[in-house]
Amino acid sequence: MDLRQIYSQIIMENSRSNRHRYEMPDATATERGYNPSCGDDIHLSIKIEDDVITDASFTGTGCAISQASTSLLCGLIKGKPVTEAKELIKTFLGMIKGEITDDSILEEELEDAVAFKNISTMPQRVRCAVLAWRTLDLIIAKETGTEMTE
Repeated sequence: MDLRQIYSQIIMENSRSNRHRYEMPDATATERGYNPSCGDDIHLSIKIEDDVITDASFTGTGCAISQASTSLLCGLIKGKPVTEAKELIKTFLGMIKGEITDDSILEEELEDAVAFKNISTMPQRVRCAVLAWRTLDLIIAKETGTEMTE
């Protein structure tokens, strides 16, 4: 099995997973992410305690890419300080833009989310992959008063 098949398998498995798909009644922040070009629509919820993201979940609908990306993001940020989550956003977006290409760094920091590494070869799908990450970036900017990642 080549790397593209493994990445496709990761995306398909996570797009169907319900592990992080639930309403979080005690969320400290919830934000809607919407992609009008294809109809992806998510509500990302996080719970922050002492500057640590203690829980993350989402609800919504969309393509396999947006749903898998959101699920992987939720798993990655749980238990991380907000500042580290912000760095993960920068790394993910840098990977998508082709600015960060070192596989060892990407795999270490992004774990299975590295499956989206070559999404830029499908420009119409980039918005799907980054939707959750941009939504988290907006939540963090609102919660901390910081700038969003470019």
